[in-house]
Amino acid sequence: MASRQRGKTMRERLSRLWLVLATVTLMAALAAMAGLDVSLVAIGWLLVVLSAWSVVPAAPDEAEPVAAIIEPHAPRDPLPDVAAAFAALDMPVFVLAADANVLCQNPAAEKSFGSITPGMHLSARLRSPGILDMVRETIVTDQPNQIEHSERHPSERVYIIRIAPIEPAKGEGDMPRLYALSFRDISELRRIDRMRSDFVANASHELRTPLASLRGFIETLQGPAKGDVAAHERFLGIMFEQATRMSRLVDDLLSLSRLELKSHIAPSQRVDLVPLVGHVRDSLLPLAQELGIEIRMHLPAGKVEVTGDRDELVQVIENLMENACKYGQEGGFVDVHLRNEPGQPVELSVVDRGPGIPAEHVPRLTERFYRVSVADSRSKKGTGLGLAIVKHILTRHRARLIVKSELGKGTDFTVRF
Repeated sequence: MASRQRGKTMRERLSRLWLVLATVTLMAALAAMAGLDVSLVAIGWLLVVLSAWSVVPAAPDEAEPVAAIIEPHAPRDPLPDVAAAFAALDMPVFVLAADANVLCQNPAAEKSFGSITPGMHLSARLRSPGILDMVRETIVTDQPNQIEHSERHPSERVYIIRIAPIEPAKGEGDMPRLYALSFRDISELRRIDRMRSDFVANASHELRTPLASLRGFIETLQGPAKGDVAAHERFLGIMFEQATRMSRLVDDLLSLSRLELKSHIAPSQRVDLVPLVGHVRDSLLPLAQELGIEIRMHLPAGKVEVTGDRDELVQVIENLMENACKYGQEGGFVDVHLRNEPGQPVELSVVDRGPGIPAEHVPRLTERFYRVSVADSRSKKGTGLGLAIVKHILTRHRARLIVKSELGKGTDFTVRF
């Protein structure tokens, strides 16, 4: 192309030169006919023509435009941008190639499933047939898929697992296919659903039993025992106990509902625990004397103030001390310790010397309607909601309940503010 351009320029210059010579010759001939000095006229016209030639640019060649040469470039690798975007997510995400090899994983995936070397096949980390089949189907069809998957080891977890192709941006051209495999943890939602179902079932059962008793006694009083005065007295006493039990259950359910509504609102009052503990002890003295229990107080001198709601803290202390009296009466006494050491959190401990609680039951004591012994709890007029209420109150107060128990030696319930 360059040589062809040079040839074209040379031809153009020769054409112009012939034009100059022809013009000068013509002017010399005219000058001779007019009787002028031919040499001077020829030289003058030569200078004029050469000056015009140097000033006027050559006309562009429209027949042969110069074509621009565009070098093809390789498609940009999208993996760094994709990895940077997924690194900001709190859910585990794997980026897979079209052969199901793992190209990268975000920090959440590394925390949940451990580190995996880039280039390894997904089956090296996840061996569930359901997950691998879903991945293969998406790679073949290029359509998103999702399944629900549960794991039991090392802990019980439930995930919604979704895989979808990563679409390239407009103008990126032909890029390698990438797939995002994400894990959404719904374990807490499933646990709440189970708790709700268990709660409805347990509440219905707890209410059904006294209602059935009341109905049976009423039918008896209206029928066979209609004129039996002694039976009336005995049955009415039982009916009163069952009605009282239902009333306690409804009150506890309402308390739980109120606590759940304001669980996110922390109390702001300052409460002195020393007179509060003394007030609860005085209110429980008749029950303690009836059970043959001595409540021994170990309180520091001066005030022990915490941030809390006075009525709710009374409910916590009363529940713990009443349980200690009822379930630890074999020990003969209950110790109440209030500790306020410098630089340490305030602690309130209620310790009994009863039979203790088996270790497998301790983690579940604060569940609704959970009882170590159903018969023992009902005989002591318990609803199975007391410690659940304690847990909700302490959660609102940003406090902890610590339970230590040893069979044959008793149980220690400690509230740490």
